[in-house]
Amino acid sequence: MAFDPEARLVLSVVPGKRTAENTKTLVQDFKARTGDRRLDLITTDDYPAYGTAILNAYGEWVVPPPTGRRGHPRAPYLAPPPELHYATVHKTRRKGRVVQIDLRVVFGTPEAVQAALERSTVSHAINTAFLERHNATDRHRNARKTRKSYRFSKDWDVHNAATYFTMYSYNFCWPVRTLRVPGGDNHWQPRTPAMKAGLADHVWSLTEWLTFPGVQSQ
Repeated sequence: MAFDPEARLVLSVVPGKRTAENTKTLVQDFKARTGDRRLDLITTDDYPAYGTAILNAYGEWVVPPPTGRRGHPRAPYLAPPPELHYATVHKTRRKGRVVQIDLRVVFGTPEAVQAALERSTVSHAINTAFLERHNATDRHRNARKTRKSYRFSKDWDVHNAATYFTMYSYNFCWPVRTLRVPGGDNHWQPRTPAMKAGLADHVWSLTEWLTFPGVQSQ
């Protein structure tokens, strides 16, 4: 899953095992949904396939200049552009408890990553905590993902559909407490991730979300 921590918005979901192919699909879908824009900072855990997928999606081809020497010229290669900032979090566990956290800047410079963190409105440290917290929320909303229970999915298509349903309806129909803003008469105005991201102007009902046309006529 790709997640925007500032808007608490689920950006992309690929149900299934965490494989290199699914990781590539996720990053490519995320790139398409964000209009090919380069974000201030991308963070993940240290699963190696993320770095490869991000480089394939956002990298630029570099053609080495001729050396004037004999032999085959160096082949073109993908290189991260200077504005691509990507960092990872590695957690060391002992007896099920996290005992050490190592942070690594993969693409970009430490100074550029730190500048991106200082511009953030939600966190000034490299982390994956917001996505991990949302995973817990989704397990609460989707009983099929509850651990150590008999409510697990027995049909992949149904599990696939339920995953998309809970993940994306969350964006429009689930007010998030930390996104609320002061309203009139000393009340709080609830807001969903879609409202925070400027995609909606009110909390949608499930009926409204389910019946909204997926393709808009011009």
